[in-house]
Amino acid sequence: MMAVARRITVLTGAGVSFPSGVARFAFAASPYLASAAARRSAWRSWLDDPMWSAEPNAAHTALAELERTGRVRSLLTQNVDGLHQRAGSTAVVELHGSMARVVCASCGAAAPVADALAQVRAGAPYPVCAGCGGVRRPAVVAFGEPVPEPVLREARTAVLDCDALLAVGTSLTVSPASDLVGLAVRAGAAVVVVNPGPTPYDGVAAAVVRAPAEEALPELVAVPVTASGPVRTWGDPSTW
Repeated sequence: MMAVARRITVLTGAGVSFPSGVARFAFAASPYLASAAARRSAWRSWLDDPMWSAEPNAAHTALAELERTGRVRSLLTQNVDGLHQRAGSTAVVELHGSMARVVCASCGAAAPVADALAQVRAGAPYPVCAGCGGVRRPAVVAFGEPVPEPVLREARTAVLDCDALLAVGTSLTVSPASDLVGLAVRAGAAVVVVNPGPTPYDGVAAAVVRAPAEEALPELVAVPVTASGPVRTWGDPSTW
């Protein structure tokens, strides 16, 4: 499958970042916004989160190398740690937002998370907006919140405009990210699942690799391309 895949959309999950020491990030907005104590507790726990010192692993670097060969259409990630970008990937769509930024819950102003962490380290119970004094929150999709429609539209477009979808390090049980796999199948793209455990979409995948991302991806990316001629995708009318 990798030998003939030339326009690849990648979908990654927490399994890609686990080897870097980053755990799945969970954030519930309602209690955070309703309670000063909850905000104080959250930021105290985030001060020393491994995410701030984590380094990209072999899975991140392999995907960055795949992009450098010109074969990656988009990299859709459910992770919020920014490790794909640090590894060199540029075609990244952050489905669940990014912990690199905070936003004001009142006025919507954005700021680097480093500013928020500095406020807390200086003694503030939790970070507040420099402009309006409102509560700052992580710029991520919290439990119960929808993926922003423009982001979801960009992801769906990427899935329709590829000849292969590489789903890596994700259990494919969280919607709407998991729904992208079914969309890819319906559009005629080959799906390759790379995950140590089973997923609900293994039965429709063209290939399944039962291995951790950091072990499988360097080998998959190293497969030389043998296909030639035009790449035809459902999402590119110029190829119809």
